[in-house]
Amino acid sequence: MRHYSLFDRFINEADKALRTIAPNAAQAQRPNPASTHNESALSPEERQHAAGLMRVNHTGEVCAQALYQGQALTARLPDVRAEMERAAKEEEDHLVWCEERVTELGSHTSYLNPLWYAMSFGIGAVAGLAGDKWSLGFVAETEKQVCDHLQSHIAKVPVQDEKTRAIIGQMHHDENEHMQMALQAGAAELPAPVKTLMTAVAKVMTAAAYRV
Repeated sequence: MRHYSLFDRFINEADKALRTIAPNAAQAQRPNPASTHNESALSPEERQHAAGLMRVNHTGEVCAQALYQGQALTARLPDVRAEMERAAKEEEDHLVWCEERVTELGSHTSYLNPLWYAMSFGIGAVAGLAGDKWSLGFVAETEKQVCDHLQSHIAKVPVQDEKTRAIIGQMHHDENEHMQMALQAGAAELPAPVKTLMTAVAKVMTAAAYRV
């Protein structure tokens, strides 16, 4: 097995960060769930609202990529390494799908994504250093909150917007699987204050990404 120098690892992580943040840089492994649906007639207000929701979801996937990459740098997770890598690949699919939908709706991804990426990468690295069970616990709680968040978005998207709803539906399915994977692998229950802090940070991110 090849051993990378600190400089090599820095370059590798910088490349991953750029591919996550830079527009149209990531590549999906699976077809976009929206591809089988026709574009719906939406009012300008509905298009703007749907774009805002998908911009939030895209930022969430930027954070997810950063979280997994930060954990990969510090956590061992020998028993679930393959599952974690598969989850990260699925999160990358989500990233691409959300960006494509935001573009179709005539809008842009969040200008604050580099900030959210840096914060999430640091959190992932710290969680990995805390130990595997806590690292997995953070994944499980993050995915639980994401599932709740996506469920609320499904209720907010215009009923006729089948393309957006299809993407959110597949994302919800995948995120629930990631949560179950972490729980089955021995995720620890996070303390209540940590969960509360995660929820508060998520609310700030959501409000900012919807507008900027």
